[in-house]
Amino acid sequence: MKTAIVFWLCVSLFPGFSQGRVVGEDEAGFAECNVFFPGQVPPEGFTEPFHVKICQRYNKEPRFATLYSTKDKIPLYSAFKYTKPAQNEEESWLVEPQLDDPETALREMAREAEAAGAVANLGANQALTSDYVGSGYERGLLNPSSLNEEDFQMATYTLTNAVPLSPSLSKSWHRHMGLVVEQALEPHCPRKDHLYLLAGAVPSSARVKGKVSVPESLWLAACCDAPEGWSLALVKKANDENSLEDLTVGQLEKQLLAGVHLFKGSCGEDNQSQEKTEVILRAVGRIRSGEQAGTGNNQEAKESGLVRKVAGIIATPFIKLLELLIYVFVELVKLVFYLLWLVVRRVVGAVVDGAHSLWSGLVSYLQAIGMVLISIPCDVGRVFVNIFLGFLDLLQDVASLTYRILSIPVGFVLHLAAFPYRSICAIPCVLRDVAAGVWGTLSLVVDATAALLHGLYYVAGHVVKRVVPKASSDD
Repeated sequence: MKTAIVFWLCVSLFPGFSQGRVVGEDEAGFAECNVFFPGQVPPEGFTEPFHVKICQRYNKEPRFATLYSTKDKIPLYSAFKYTKPAQNEEESWLVEPQLDDPETALREMAREAEAAGAVANLGANQALTSDYVGSGYERGLLNPSSLNEEDFQMATYTLTNAVPLSPSLSKSWHRHMGLVVEQALEPHCPRKDHLYLLAGAVPSSARVKGKVSVPESLWLAACCDAPEGWSLALVKKANDENSLEDLTVGQLEKQLLAGVHLFKGSCGEDNQSQEKTEVILRAVGRIRSGEQAGTGNNQEAKESGLVRKVAGIIATPFIKLLELLIYVFVELVKLVFYLLWLVVRRVVGAVVDGAHSLWSGLVSYLQAIGMVLISIPCDVGRVFVNIFLGFLDLLQDVASLTYRILSIPVGFVLHLAAFPYRSICAIPCVLRDVAAGVWGTLSLVVDATAALLHGLYYVAGHVVKRVVPKASSDD
C-alpha cells in the first residue's frame, strides 16, 4: 500500500516517472567481461528480449558478468572467478544506472542514493532497496561477497546481483556456496585462475510486492578447463533450505530454458575423469552430510532456534513498523531531494536559456551594427558617384542648350549669305521658264488658230456637200 501511494505521488508529480525503456549492454561493452567465461564464450540460449547482459564494473574495472531479466527484476546468472576472500566485508548496496537510463552519465554501478537524482525512471527495469523493505525477504547474492576480494567484494553488493531469499535460505545458500567452492571445487582445480563459476536462479510466478520474482531454485555450475577439464552442477530448492542436489552440467541445462548451453564444449564433460568426479562428489557429500548432522542432532540448537523464533514473532510487528517508518522516511527524503533536484534543474535551465537568449540577441545586434558600419562606406561612395553622374548630366544639358542657342543665328547668316547666290543663279532659270511660257503661249495660239480654221473648213465643206447635190437635182 505504501509503495502504491509513493508511486502514485511520483507519477502525479512527474509524468515521465513510470515510463521505462529496456536497454542492455552492447556486445562490445559486454565483451570486457568475457574473461569470466571458459574460452571467453558466454552461455548461449538466453535469447528473450528482456534478457539483458551486464558487465558489472566497479572503479572502472570489470568485476563479474550478469544476465539480468528486466521482466522478473532478478539476475538469471552471475559469472565470476574464485579469488582469495577479503578479511572485512563492507555492505553498501549499488544499482546499475544504465539499465534504467542509457543516457545517464554514470557508466558503472553506483550507490542507489547517488543514482536517484541522476537516473531517469530508476527502478523501471531493476529491483530497488524499497522493493525488499518490509517484504520478509533478504537481498540474496548470486555471486557471494564471501568468495571475492577487495573491490570485487564491494561490486557484489549490487541489486542486479541479488534475488529475494528468506533469511534462512540466504544463509544456507551462502554457507553451502562457500564450503563447496573452498573444500570441493578449488582444491581440485590445479590452476586457480581457470576455475569458472556460474551462480543462477530460476524465476517463479511469485512476486515480491508484485514486482520482483522469488526464485523457485538456485543453482551453481563450475568449470575447471585446465589442465584437464571437468564440470559440476548443484541445485538448491527454495522450499528446502537444506537441499543440495549434485548433477552434471548437461542435466542442469535441461532444467533451464530449452537450448541453453552454459559452458563452451560442456567444459570437457564427455571426457571427464570419473575418478576426479567421484572425489569432488565425495567432498560435496561430506559437506551435505555435515550440514544435515548438524541440523539433526543438536537439540540445544533447536531449542535456541525455538526461542529465537518466538522472540522473532514477538518482535516482528515492531520491526515491521520500524521498517515501515524508515521506508516512509527514506521515500520522503528521496522525494524531497528529487523535488529539489527538479527545481534546481528548472532554475538552472531557465538561467541557461536566458543567458543563451541574451547571448543570441547580443550577437545578432553586433552583427546588425557590423553590417551597418560596413555599408556606410559603400553608401557614401554610391552618393559621390551619383553626384558626379548628376554633374556630368548637368554639363551635358548646358552644352546642348548652348549649342541650340548658338545654332539659330548661324543658320540665319548662312541662309542670308546664300540668298544672292541663289537669286542670281535663279535668273537663267526664270528667263528659261519665261521663254518656255511665251513659246508655249505662241504654240497654243497657233494650235488654236489652226484648229479653228480646220473647224471652219470642215463646217464649210459639210455645208457645201449638203447644198450642192440638192441644187443639181433641181436642174
